[in-house]
Amino acid sequence: MFSRWFGNRSQTGAGRSGGPLGGLTLPAHAGVLSCRVLDPVNEPVQQAEFVLTDTMGRRTFGGETDPYGSIFATVPPGEYRLAVTSEGFTPFHGSATVTEGGHSGLGDLTLQVAQPPSLPEPGEWEIEPMHSQISFTARHIGMARIHGRFNTFAGAVRIADHMEQSAMHVIIDAASIDTNVRMRDDHLRSGDFLDVARFPTLEFYSERFVHRGGSRWGVTGALTLHGVSRTVTLDSQYLGVGNGMEGEVRAACRATTELHRDDFTVSWQTMLARGIAVVGNSITIDLDVQIVKKAA
Repeated sequence: MFSRWFGNRSQTGAGRSGGPLGGLTLPAHAGVLSCRVLDPVNEPVQQAEFVLTDTMGRRTFGGETDPYGSIFATVPPGEYRLAVTSEGFTPFHGSATVTEGGHSGLGDLTLQVAQPPSLPEPGEWEIEPMHSQISFTARHIGMARIHGRFNTFAGAVRIADHMEQSAMHVIIDAASIDTNVRMRDDHLRSGDFLDVARFPTLEFYSERFVHRGGSRWGVTGALTLHGVSRTVTLDSQYLGVGNGMEGEVRAACRATTELHRDDFTVSWQTMLARGIAVVGNSITIDLDVQIVKKAA
């Protein structure tokens, strides 16, 4: 199989007419690596992620395939490892040699469909906080980003016989917000933002799990923040089931969503002289969650 993928190599010099490099002027002491990424029915895999590393394992180049599933990289001559990944497919790993002024054409790389991870068994589960995290990112004065997290939260997940009928309920202690700057955290807890004295918790409740293919799920529910409830969808990636240090069964997922402060009336808008909000309106929420079976 490697011979089919890696056997079609032409050493076409820079600037020569015809061939993949026709009309292309390469930088001095550079060569080209190219290939096309296909699925099992020979359709191009768009936006597949690829990374090219050298013999020391250092990243040389990376990106995503184009609408035709193509990869085209201009790199220094040498030996390389190519890794290609795409949601729902088994990762591809291979090697290639790029020569100065030459073209290493790897042909068509066919990704095989991956088996989706096993779902957790039906029953009552709960979030294990020691191995879970709820974090956020917001813009500061229109330039830098603020990273923070909530340190105290709890949650329960009811896994149904049909995963789409499952439910989850998460409660977050608003006062546990933590950006590693005490003055800023005190301000975020104040009436200008979360107003934790009046609204001590954030809550998310969902009864809608939608399978989006492969390990991707959409979890839609009501988020209550600052006394206001809005419908929010978590873009989730299910990571599968495994065993913990003490042999207990765990399931894990990652999820993300974007919130807008104004939707929840968290609209403090002190402005700088240049008219830039001190804290941006859009806030990205990221969750890394492990759940364990609830004790009987």
